[in-house]
Amino acid sequence: MSKASEKTERVLKALAHEEPDRVPVGEFFWSGFLQRCRAELDVDDAFDPYRYWDLDLIVITPNMDPKVSGIEVLENTPQRQVVKTGYGATILRSPECPMPSFLEFETQTFEQMEALEFDDPKDPRRYYEAIDDQINSVGDQLNLGLPSFVDRVNAYADDFCVFGSVCEAQEQMWRIIGPENLYYKMAEAPDRLERFAERVGEFLVGIVEGQIAAAGGKLAGLYVWGDVACTQGMLFSPELWRRIHKPQLKRICDAIHAAGLKVIYHGCGNALPIYDELIECGVDCYNTLEAKAGLDVVELKRRFGQRLAFNGNINIQVLETNDRDQVRAEVLRKLNAAKGGGFIAQSDHSISSRVAPSTYDYVVELLRERGRYPLQLDEFDETMLGPAT
Repeated sequence: MSKASEKTERVLKALAHEEPDRVPVGEFFWSGFLQRCRAELDVDDAFDPYRYWDLDLIVITPNMDPKVSGIEVLENTPQRQVVKTGYGATILRSPECPMPSFLEFETQTFEQMEALEFDDPKDPRRYYEAIDDQINSVGDQLNLGLPSFVDRVNAYADDFCVFGSVCEAQEQMWRIIGPENLYYKMAEAPDRLERFAERVGEFLVGIVEGQIAAAGGKLAGLYVWGDVACTQGMLFSPELWRRIHKPQLKRICDAIHAAGLKVIYHGCGNALPIYDELIECGVDCYNTLEAKAGLDVVELKRRFGQRLAFNGNINIQVLETNDRDQVRAEVLRKLNAAKGGGFIAQSDHSISSRVAPSTYDYVVELLRERGRYPLQLDEFDETMLGPAT
């Protein structure tokens, strides 16, 4: 069995609530952590954390910009980078802030939303050409000229379980009109926003179908990016979510399942009030399960049983202490959620620059040694009682 087949089988068994040979491991990394790795580890500038730690799962994102226009660089100095993207967003990057600042959105009014024309979601440039796009290029650093989606998939397909990805309507709409504006529009005219969400949903289904076809059978599933909550709960009422977003999420999940692939929903914050309905939409697994939002994957596993798999919840704030005793307790206790399958080990968001590379190395070591079935959790072993289905 090839390395990719072994890892894909491990991930898919976990998602099917079966126990593979060991608990699969995935992760996301901030650029600051990667810079620290290059400084502290015996590696070169081509350092790749997925290969270095031989992780199981990697997520590759295609071009989802409404316009396949590339990125226009408006300013580029060591202190300030300003770009305009295919979302019509003008974004500031500065070394003082790890996250980009959105300065302006070209589309703001309902009339502009209704007039917005999306480029073909199956345009080959999205998948086969190295065109700069917003999500891949404008994050905690500016990354221009990345290889094409297909090239990135092919680069990992022989050695990893590869997932593609797509935004859901909430995530896509705020990138087009701005988050605050999106919430105002929900209150002003939810019916008009609902119609825009339907158009956005149609576009995103096309992104799903386009990347699956381009990847040529090399994807095991897709992450669906969809932040609809904060640490205190939902960003807006569950009723508005049901009306505006749930139908579009179901369309996206249906398109992914129609290709025989799995759905992992990536949502920050505490969206627990809609977990049952996410399951109804076809979500197979939930990520990131932020601990600081009050989520505990062990308790969630007891509550949902085999209805929902989980990916994440290892508290990044604990990892940032770089205290081996605290890290050991956090990792081993969270592995209780892997009993009977249904768990992919990962942080509760991304590995930050405050985590020492030696600490993350210790995390992977623990997961490899203690995450092998039957699990070895020592004093952190807990009885997992809850629904079987």
